[in-house]
Formats: sequence, structure tokens, C-alpha cells
Amino acid sequence: MDKGKKEIYYFENLPQGIKSESLYCIIDVNLNRAKEGLRVVEEIVRFVFRQKDVYIKIKETRLKLYRVAKNIYPDLIYARRVNKDIAVKIKEKNRKNLKELLIANFKRVEEALRVLEEFSKLISCGAGYKFKRMRFDIYELEKKVVILFLEKSRKRKKC
Repeated sequence: MDKGKKEIYYFENLPQGIKSESLYCIIDVNLNRAKEGLRVVEEIVRFVFRQKDVYIKIKETRLKLYRVAKNIYPDLIYARRVNKDIAVKIKEKNRKNLKELLIANFKRVEEALRVLEEFSKLISCGAGYKFKRMRFDIYELEKKVVILFLEKSRKRKKC
């Protein structure tokens, strides 16, 4: 091995032409996507709805993401190739309102968790199951937050 080059865990039995670094990039991108989406939702719940119990659950879920991946974090960073990511320059669409922002970020989190669930099974069945549980926890949190949003919208219309 070259000096300065870090050895990372390599996946076994990958199809020809697929590198371990590519799979780490997929996991890294989706961990970031899930954490960032949760952070947006967390801020809405904290500052708009001011619901401490729901806020704490969302924050705890976001922190679980860090804990599940902490053992492979150095490998994820080592494999990160932002300058080679073909999606970096793709523009995202604008959000019309808070409801759209909220829904888009919940969907971002759910999709990222599904990707993490599937790809992490190549490393650890336990991690795959943890991501699955988190995804279902997010479905429940999404329901609570959407109900909060609807209740707040109804109160505003009555005034």
C-alpha cells in the first residue's frame, strides 16, 4: 500500500467494475442527506411549532444516525469525492411555502434512510435493521408534525 493512502474496508463479492469507495460514497451522501433533512424539520418544529417533545425525538433520531455510522465514519470521509459528484451542480427547485419545505425534507429523510438500509446491509445486517427502524420512526414523526402543521393552519384561518 502507498504511503499516505489509507486502507479502507473493502466489500466482498462486488460486481466487476464497482469499487468499495463508490458504496461508501453512497452511504456518505445519504447519511448527510438524512441528517440535513432532519435538521431542517428539527428547526421548523423548534421555532415554528415550539413542540419540545417532538423536537427532542427528531433530534435524537438525527443523533442516532451519527452513532450508527461512527465506526465507518473515517472510511466515509476518505471515500468522499465531492468534486466528482455529478449531482453537485444540479439546481434544486424553490419551495413555495413552509408546508412544501416540511414535506420535501421529510421525504428526503425517508428516501435517504431507505438507501442506507439497503446499502448498509453490505456491511452489517444490524446497521440495515437500525436504519429500517429509524425510517419507520420518521414515518410516525412525520404524521405528528403534519398534524401540528394542520392544527396551526386551522387556528390561523379562524382568526
